[in-house]
Amino acid sequence: MELIKLVSMNIPIKVIAIFFLFFLYNSQSHPLDPLNPAEINQSRDIIQKSRLGSLSNLTFHYLDLEEPEKEDVIHWLSLHKPRNISFPYRQAKVVVRANGETHEVVLDLVNSSIISEKVSCIPLTVGWFGEVKTKRVLRVTCFYRGGTTNFYARPIEGIITHIDVESRKVIKYLDRTRVPLPKAEGVDFQSSSQGSITCNVSNTSRIIIEGNEVKWANWVFHVALNSRAGTIISTASVFDATRNEYRPVLYRGHISETFVPYMDPTFEWYYKTFMDNGEFGFGGAIAGLVPLLDCPSNSVYMDGYLVDAEGQVVQIPRAICIFERYAGDAAWRQKLHRNTKGEQEVTLVVRMIATVGNYDYGIDWEFKKSGSIKVGASLNGVVNMKAVRYKDNNNITEDVYGTLVAENTVAVNHDHFLTYYLDIDIDGNDNSFLKTKLKTTRVTDPKISPRKTYWTVVKRIMKTEVEAKTKLGLEPSDFLFINPNKKTKLGNDVAYRLIPSRTATSLLSDDDYPQIRAAYTKYQLWVTPYSKSERWAAGFYADRSLGDDNLAIWSRRNRTIVNKDIVLWYTLGFHHVPCQEDFPIMPSVYDSFELRPANFLKETHC
Repeated sequence: MELIKLVSMNIPIKVIAIFFLFFLYNSQSHPLDPLNPAEINQSRDIIQKSRLGSLSNLTFHYLDLEEPEKEDVIHWLSLHKPRNISFPYRQAKVVVRANGETHEVVLDLVNSSIISEKVSCIPLTVGWFGEVKTKRVLRVTCFYRGGTTNFYARPIEGIITHIDVESRKVIKYLDRTRVPLPKAEGVDFQSSSQGSITCNVSNTSRIIIEGNEVKWANWVFHVALNSRAGTIISTASVFDATRNEYRPVLYRGHISETFVPYMDPTFEWYYKTFMDNGEFGFGGAIAGLVPLLDCPSNSVYMDGYLVDAEGQVVQIPRAICIFERYAGDAAWRQKLHRNTKGEQEVTLVVRMIATVGNYDYGIDWEFKKSGSIKVGASLNGVVNMKAVRYKDNNNITEDVYGTLVAENTVAVNHDHFLTYYLDIDIDGNDNSFLKTKLKTTRVTDPKISPRKTYWTVVKRIMKTEVEAKTKLGLEPSDFLFINPNKKTKLGNDVAYRLIPSRTATSLLSDDDYPQIRAAYTKYQLWVTPYSKSERWAAGFYADRSLGDDNLAIWSRRNRTIVNKDIVLWYTLGFHHVPCQEDFPIMPSVYDSFELRPANFLKETHC
């Protein structure tokens, strides 16, 4: 009604437009909500109406929410619920290419204006091996589609094509070798059936979704889709019944980078050292979840909105699913005398699946009533294969850098390193990293005990970034993130414990070019002070990066991390030596880590 009154009063159209945009902006329920279609269109229009719109070959490579200041969001959260206060600003970050240059722009969506602009001539191509970068060049790999839908199983070896992205021309073509084309027989795969998991019998009534905010059991958190990270979990807090309040655990969590180096150094393969998030993007690789295959029947779904190269809105139906999971496990159990007591473990799962080339990455965030957050990744798909002249192992006379999985077909050895960004806020912003070692101690007085040894706990607060970086599995250890400003009633540190997974790290030498770009994969655990600009482990511009702007470089400053707003970086690592059972389709491989309360709650809460 107010909008109609303004029109009847002959208010200028520009004023009406600003009012309308302000109304749309203020209707946002959360400052970390992803850009909606209207905001994506508004951002595109601002760019096209600016001087950038007059430049040639204008293409959009990134358009997302410009993350607001953390202290502003926390302050808003403390005031919004009781007073329904609007967040004071809304911004977008855009990366466009025009005239062979990259323009990084921050937009004010309230006033429809450009706040800042940076220009950087960074080619968005694949890999870097010491050469001087002059052009944006893509290297093309070819497959034969005849006879099968699984074209990855029929690679064409020896052909190398380089394409200049700016001019859209082929600038190099090589036909170096001839290798037999793998057969089409036996490379197809079909699913036998699709059916929901029968043990997921719960309904969706316990899952409350308001906009992008999710409430379930004793948890409340925010879910968003990002073109680069995929799922982002924000402002996760667990309800403490003894204090009758929600207590913060995780301010922001998502995959930061996925490094996938293949172990074939030959001319046709050496460059295959991919940064799946920075070069391709998990969010943009989501095709939509398939009900009853990707998610059980009790799932609820969230759509996502991204942007294409022309700046147009792209809707992704069923980008994320949320469901209760009961897998037949007990949350706790104990038999006392003749009575057995326990409780079924029902958890809440937030899931997305990104298809990046030949791999499908399933990313789960699992919330438990105990206060734990379990973060898991499943790897599915088709292994990357190359054609060879060999039909069996008896004839192989050279290193083929993988496993012969079919005649004339080698599945190449490779790694997957998924690095997570976890801005933890354990009961508040200021936290510390406590590393404990389990030390064997001898009993010195035989009169006290017939035992010879026992182990004890040696605690040490990590003071700086260099002290904090850790290679897991070298010694028995425990990793706690504590709030040094708070104690339990019994005097224990309020904390969350990191429960690690497998301990794979990169085996590449430090001077190898792919390793220089992904130097952070030498350690599974890093801790840094919070910085808004340090969010992507391989740097914001990962394509053909030089390794001079990544997590390992930032940590060289050796900043203090004691009683600070800190970020945990954790890497799930997979060394994949393929086998015949990975052909033609690979069985799912899964791993996870967990953040579990440790003296955070008064007692068991399952």
